[in-house]
Amino acid sequence: MRAVIIANGPMPHTPDLEQGDLLIAANGGAQHCLSAGILPEVVIGDLDSLDAQSLTQLEAAGVRLIRHPQRKDFTDLELALRYALEAKVDEILLLGALGNRWDQTIANLMMLASISYPPIRILDGAQEVLVIHAGQEVQLHGKPGDIVSLIPLGEEAQGITTHHLEYPLRSESLAFGSTRGISNVMLKDQAKVHVSEGMLLCTIIHI
Repeated sequence: MRAVIIANGPMPHTPDLEQGDLLIAANGGAQHCLSAGILPEVVIGDLDSLDAQSLTQLEAAGVRLIRHPQRKDFTDLELALRYALEAKVDEILLLGALGNRWDQTIANLMMLASISYPPIRILDGAQEVLVIHAGQEVQLHGKPGDIVSLIPLGEEAQGITTHHLEYPLRSESLAFGSTRGISNVMLKDQAKVHVSEGMLLCTIIHI
């Protein structure tokens, strides 16, 4: 089962919000749903980004509203992510999770590093972000020419092996803070990345 979580950040275009089994809106992400003519199953957060008319519309449609106080320990997106994890979904897709506030954007990216299962991806227009954890081999989907970058998180990533990328790695390491893994290129519609130790932030730019 796939969960799609809509955050309150900007979306370069309106995605297909019906691509998941469980549609969750984090606070103002519900407005993205309403604008697309789609109702989420649940809206989670302090709901301060929704006006009275939108709240009334959601309630009348039977959408579950889970309201949290404004003074809380977690962001609305993390609360939505925790809800999806409790539902024991097999995959999570985050939309609207990148934006103008760097603190929120960085925190959202780091949330991916804290969870090794289920797989979580952030989509932002033509860009896709995921984290590859130690011991994982991840298949990337795109087309020849798409740009793939591999960025170590927290420490050196070791035992990295790639398939169908222009600049291959064969059981090699990437040092934390190094830019060696930036701007690789997909040679086929699918590529693979394996890491033995450490973590890699993987970005794909679909051109």
